[in-house]
Amino acid sequence: MSKLLVKPKGTSGRVSHVTPQSAGWTYVGFDLHRLKPGEIVSAETGKREVCLVFVTGTGSASAGGKELGALGGRKTPFDGKPWSVYVPEGSRWSVTAETDLELAVCSAPGLGGGLPARVIAPDALGQEVRGKGTNTRYVTNILPESEPADSLLVVEVITPGGHTSSYPPHKHDRDDLPRESYLEETYYHRLNPPQGFAFQRVYTDADRNGDRSLDEAIAIEDGDVVLVPKGYHPCAACHGYDLYYLNVMAGPKRTWKFYNAPEHEWLMKA
Repeated sequence: MSKLLVKPKGTSGRVSHVTPQSAGWTYVGFDLHRLKPGEIVSAETGKREVCLVFVTGTGSASAGGKELGALGGRKTPFDGKPWSVYVPEGSRWSVTAETDLELAVCSAPGLGGGLPARVIAPDALGQEVRGKGTNTRYVTNILPESEPADSLLVVEVITPGGHTSSYPPHKHDRDDLPRESYLEETYYHRLNPPQGFAFQRVYTDADRNGDRSLDEAIAIEDGDVVLVPKGYHPCAACHGYDLYYLNVMAGPKRTWKFYNAPEHEWLMKA
C-alpha cells in the first residue's frame, strides 16, 4: 500500500489521524471523527489553529469560550454546503453529536493572529465551477485566503463520475512566490455511492535521467485520506461514482500559487 494513503481505522471515534510527525512534514494536520448521538469530542488547540468541518450530521459546538449552538445537518457531503467553525490557537473546542456525526478537524500552525472563534455558515461560502467538459468540478471555498486565518486553507470539491479533478496536473511544492507557493495538502475522499472507487496520482517532475523521486498511483475508496507532500496530484472519478474531497493546505505563507505541468498546460486553452 502506498505510504501516502491513510485508510480509516474502524467505524467510530477518531478513524483518521494525520499529524505533521506522522506525515513527515511541518504544517498540516487532519483528523476525522465519527460520533453517535450524545458522544463528545473536544481538544485544546495549543499553538495550532483549527477548522472544524461538519461533513455530515449535526452537533452542538463550543469554541473559544463561546456556545455556538447546533451546527451541520447534511445527510451526505454531496448534499449542499457545510457548516464549519474556525478556532484560533490557545483555545478549547468541543462538539457533542446530536445525530450520527462526521466531523473533520483541520489544523495548522497558529501565528499569534489573535483572531476570534467564529462560525462559518453555508450562506457565507463562495462556490465556483472549474473546468470544462469532463474536467468540470464544483468547488466550495470554506477557508480561502480571502478569509481570516493564520495558516489554514480549506476547500471542498465534488467531481462527477467520469470526470477528472485537480487537473490539468498542478503542484505547489516550492517557496518561490509570486510564481509558486509551498503548501502541504491532505485529501479526504468520499464516494457516492460509497462502494465505488477513484484514482489519484501523486508524482514529481522527471530528473535528467527520466527518474521521478515520487510517483504513486493510488486507488481511493470511501473514507480514505491521501497525503500530498510534493508534486502533481490529479484525481479521476470512475463512471457512476461521484467523488467528494475535503482539502486542507498550509505552508510558510498563506497563499495558493500553483504551477501547471508544462506538458499538459495546453489543456487550459483547449
